[in-house]
Amino acid sequence: MPTIDELIRQRVEDERVGLAFADRTWTHNQVVEAQAERAALLASLRHPGPFHVALLLDNVPEYVFWMGAAALAGAVLVGGNPTHRGDELARDLSHTECQLLVTNSEYRTLVDGHDLGPALPPERILVIDDASGDGRAGDPTPYGDLLAGVAGAPLPDRSETAVTEESLGLLLFTSGTSGAPKACLCSQGRLARIGSIVTQMFEITPDDVCYMAMPLFHSNALMAGWAPALAAGAAVALRDRFSASQFLIDVRRYGVTYFNYVGKPLSYILATPELPDDADNTLRRAFGNEAAEADVARFSERFGCTVQDAYGSTEGGAAVQRTPDTPRGALGRALPGTLIINSESGEECPRAEFDEHGRLLNAEEAIGEMVSQTGGAGFEGYWHNTEAEAARVRNGWYWTGDLAYRDKDDFFYFGGRDYDWLRVDGENFAAAPVEEILQRHPDVVLASVYAVPDTVVGDQVMATLLLRPGKTFDPVAFAEFLAGESDMGTKWAPKYVRITDQLPVTATTKVLKRVLRNEGWRCEEPVWWRPAKGAPYRQLLSTDADALDKAIAER
Repeated sequence: MPTIDELIRQRVEDERVGLAFADRTWTHNQVVEAQAERAALLASLRHPGPFHVALLLDNVPEYVFWMGAAALAGAVLVGGNPTHRGDELARDLSHTECQLLVTNSEYRTLVDGHDLGPALPPERILVIDDASGDGRAGDPTPYGDLLAGVAGAPLPDRSETAVTEESLGLLLFTSGTSGAPKACLCSQGRLARIGSIVTQMFEITPDDVCYMAMPLFHSNALMAGWAPALAAGAAVALRDRFSASQFLIDVRRYGVTYFNYVGKPLSYILATPELPDDADNTLRRAFGNEAAEADVARFSERFGCTVQDAYGSTEGGAAVQRTPDTPRGALGRALPGTLIINSESGEECPRAEFDEHGRLLNAEEAIGEMVSQTGGAGFEGYWHNTEAEAARVRNGWYWTGDLAYRDKDDFFYFGGRDYDWLRVDGENFAAAPVEEILQRHPDVVLASVYAVPDTVVGDQVMATLLLRPGKTFDPVAFAEFLAGESDMGTKWAPKYVRITDQLPVTATTKVLKRVLRNEGWRCEEPVWWRPAKGAPYRQLLSTDADALDKAIAER
């Protein structure tokens, strides 16, 4: 099996279009040349210690150039998440021991004044659009001059980089039940292998154009987008940030044939005005995860393409694929050795039973954690996080942390997630840092954050707040407080806020989030909500709750 390094080298002298962005295109060979130049720059800037380079950029050509540069130089790429803020983002970079950061002037402000770790002082930050003359803060050489110094650099000598299939290529941030950073290890061989598998699944060829609008710091973009395009020698069409209104325009503009997604993109695209010629386009296949089942069918019919939605983890420990006979609401069938385990007893859960309307009758017994008996072999671990590794792999089994159930025909159904983490708009994050921010509010004694169902797909954030005696909830002041917290992630703000006099707790005072989540907005206490992102908070009425319940039942 080749490495990412080898797949890049196969594109040398390939004069077909390899990359398109806005009004500009690059041939495959020009992309490789740009990657080789940055690999030379990377090598010249290398310091002792882990050879880790972080990117904090939108989906721009420089991102692709630096991804390839890292692979060619034998460096490890760390994708910075620009939706993180303040100490959270700084901790990501410090934890992964990055010794170089490539960013732009907009995102540079996200890390200014923060400790990024001893390996990443301010002078080790490259700002790609800095016109002031400081390519590195404190260094007079602008970024353009740094590149000019390596213009025409040849591909690195493989005898010096010593890249193999086992060479660590990526550190991909995922989320668990605590606020500690958790960076999943991904070798060059594993990423190349995944790319080849997806290429075969969807018969991607050099004549295809792969559209990448999902953020490149996310595993979906890398494993379902970039790596397959690289393995097939297909062209890549980049969109800096996903835009539902520009989707079909881009498809027609670039001749897109393949599109990868995670989370809600299909829903957002379907929400755009429908036109009679929507199916008049080049798109043939879409592949991703977490799309609403109804949206998969609607998207396929409206745009005249095949949509394949699947379940998978960044860690590679478990996977579920839809088949043509997959029942409504099911994920599909899993790989052999995938079980549903009661995490308390360690026993396999009984199969799900349904009534004539398809309602699950034995949820308490049938729902457990999805576990793979063979997934431990494919999981490559986390960077400096043995505690998280031990939670994932126990006795050779891979524990996903996801709840599911299985019917008598071996179809798996998603049952939710551990109550200490959430997935909103395709992004996983832990509840702990959100709770920490909410508890800064002068009126809040304790905050409990958990996931409740979104009306379309994935989760929404709900918070239950225990206020100080004599205090009442002020929705306007609360919204202003959230807006003023610089480290509040862009997807972390609660959509629903429940005000309580007493939190349900265990004997050891641990909050029973299972109780809170099961009650959701159907509780005796007041709940405030934002009907739309950024809207003012208002009290949730019984008619609102009825409409939400109906939408979720239809989902």
